[in-house]
Amino acid sequence: MRFRSTRPETALHPAPAVPDTMDAVVLDAPGSAEALRVDTVAAPAPVLSEVLVRVVAAGVNPIDAKTRAGRGMSAAVGSWPAVLGFDVSGVVVRSPFDAHPFPVGTEVYGMAAFPRTPGGYAEYAVVPTLSLARKPSSLSHVEAAGVPLAALTAWGLVVETALAHQGQRILVHAGSGGVGHFAVQFAAYFGAHVIATGSPRNLEWLRELGAAQVVDHTSTRFEDVVEPVDVVIDLIGNVSDDTGTRSLDVLRPGGLLIEVPTGAWPGFREAASARGIRSTDFKTIPDGGALATIARLLDSGAVRVYVDRVFDLVDAAEAHAEIERGHTRGKIVLRVSGG
Repeated sequence: MRFRSTRPETALHPAPAVPDTMDAVVLDAPGSAEALRVDTVAAPAPVLSEVLVRVVAAGVNPIDAKTRAGRGMSAAVGSWPAVLGFDVSGVVVRSPFDAHPFPVGTEVYGMAAFPRTPGGYAEYAVVPTLSLARKPSSLSHVEAAGVPLAALTAWGLVVETALAHQGQRILVHAGSGGVGHFAVQFAAYFGAHVIATGSPRNLEWLRELGAAQVVDHTSTRFEDVVEPVDVVIDLIGNVSDDTGTRSLDVLRPGGLLIEVPTGAWPGFREAASARGIRSTDFKTIPDGGALATIARLLDSGAVRVYVDRVFDLVDAAEAHAEIERGHTRGKIVLRVSGG
């Protein structure tokens, strides 16, 4: 009796030559945006289950700028100079084994293991298998590079922590930013009544993303116009106008405050507890399975990514200066190489 294998056949592609060196944006030590410079460095070598990706585009996130400035992940950087960047979209050029889920030639997107390994601001990056997914077919690499960290953060906040569902009321602060614009969409997709704060130019756009109510934070105190909510996703904290503390005024007893920016409100747990409100901080999990689900939502059109500006790799310093201005709608992306 012959048995037919249920294992999918793997198309074998010859592994392209990988140079010993590559262009990358490096940081010699924490500093201003101007401290970022392009240099030739050794190309990384994958080990065990890691995949080597030729990077076509790399996302730029606020955590990158904080790390560059000496905060964020800076203390965890093992040696300098360092290559920053979590988000990558590109093509697999080295795979752990022939029948690996991401064989050579596969278009993928995901999160590099920075600062354990060099990040995505480079022509090549190593990415753990479990932090990777196939690139959404409907997206360009530039668009896909704007997804991983922000969308996985929003997914973790909305789906896995807030457990978004029909009839639930969720307030998202900074709804037009990288994480925020995904959080608004995910919450609306799962049936929640979404309230989002934003600047005047983004209010109509937030409605298009699925917000049932929008609040102009420049002219209106959200606590004056928002009815009690079940969940607050706070992407600001108390670094601006005591947004975190004021959020307690709109949370129902037993509601949930999710405080995202590290260090933006050190006493949030005690303040929430004193009001009978649950609270938690949050860290992104680079889950390739969740990223694959997000890819399906993107390809279906149920969710979309907005890329505000695209910079060439050599202009990484300008990209950091732009994200530090704090007015980005959606994401900023570095174009690293041709697709």
